[in-house]
Amino acid sequence: MAVQVTENTPTVALGPAVALSCRECGQRNPLGPIFACQDCFGPLEVAYDLPSGDPESLRKQIEAGPDNIWRYAPLLPVPADVADKPNLNPGFTKLVKADRLAAELGVTGGLYVKDDSGNPTHSFKDRVVAIAVEAARAFGFTTLSCSSTGNLAGAVGAAARRAGFKSCVFIPHDLEAGKVVMAAVYGGDLVGIEGNYDDVNRFCSELIGDPLGEGWGFVNVNLRPYYGEGSKTLAYEICEQLGWRLPDQIVIPIASGSQLTKIDKGLKELIALGLVEDKPYKIFGAQAEGCSPVSAAFKAGHDVVRPQKPKTIAKSLAIGNPADGPYVLDIARRTGGAVEDVDDEQVVDAIKLLARTEGIFAETAGGVTVGVTKKLIEEGLLDPSLTTVVLNTGDGLKTLDAVAPTSGPTATIRPDLDAFRAAGLAG
Repeated sequence: MAVQVTENTPTVALGPAVALSCRECGQRNPLGPIFACQDCFGPLEVAYDLPSGDPESLRKQIEAGPDNIWRYAPLLPVPADVADKPNLNPGFTKLVKADRLAAELGVTGGLYVKDDSGNPTHSFKDRVVAIAVEAARAFGFTTLSCSSTGNLAGAVGAAARRAGFKSCVFIPHDLEAGKVVMAAVYGGDLVGIEGNYDDVNRFCSELIGDPLGEGWGFVNVNLRPYYGEGSKTLAYEICEQLGWRLPDQIVIPIASGSQLTKIDKGLKELIALGLVEDKPYKIFGAQAEGCSPVSAAFKAGHDVVRPQKPKTIAKSLAIGNPADGPYVLDIARRTGGAVEDVDDEQVVDAIKLLARTEGIFAETAGGVTVGVTKKLIEEGLLDPSLTTVVLNTGDGLKTLDAVAPTSGPTATIRPDLDAFRAAGLAG
């Protein structure tokens, strides 16, 4: 249920953000805690009055900013003094030049891994939550909440404590133990729902319309337009770290699809601002075979994404009815990219490949993107002679169960040199 927002709703100071615009009909609404168009029920997104003038001056302003997402505050729906407020300051994570992985995959044009496991709670979700926190402050919410496949629950719990909010987050009952612990340790309420993520999300939508949810900011529901904008910072950072250049190709995991759509939005904004040279780029989406509704629609040539019941080890991507699925299809087709999927065995193999070649231990979503990248090259859909960026959105310590059965000691020996020699490991 959307909160009624009218022309008489008090204005809020969220930097260059000026309105919420419907992606379907273009109708504009005042800034507020709403997520659906009141005319056509289409999704809302933030519209801006972005800086104009000399791109070089804006580039220098950004480069002089803090080493986190607030260096891009002039392009985000946040107040000008955001960097001075208590928050987790996520972002500006490493862009790793992955030469050994490139050699394994046959990539000659330059391969990079954008490793977002370096964020405060070790996933990209810290970015989107940081933006949602500022919206929650602006709209006077007292409790932060979300429906989550795991990473978001931890990010909300941590950000709420840092910013002085209460928190109550909702997760499927069968999440990986590491993600459950990380969501619970911050001391807020953590509620397991019997069912999958789509069941959790439906419950949260009902709670928003009930008096029980009054004063609650659901970061990925009634604050979703602002929350989604945090993913743009991945696009900004990648281009800045490439020397203010667009990548030729980028491979992005798909859960709801919001991250992919907002990275595309961020790239287009950088082009419009003159911060990067305008040139073609391709965006590829990556899913796990056990939850691949967008990939299935892409391969079938459909515009409608049919929901699936998730069954995959990549639980952070296990959203069977992705809200932004149709927009992902549009972007993949518009840019000349594709949407592909890999099975669970390929996911595990890709996690180990990335760890073995680059020393990066990715969670299952990162295994999906690396595995899909390999598959796209083999299928001739991704050009290995072009500059390619692959996203790793979280830390492998959160999904140990995926690799634990095939990862353990090479040998167990007595504490003496003869035993070591006998094991055949010396020399």
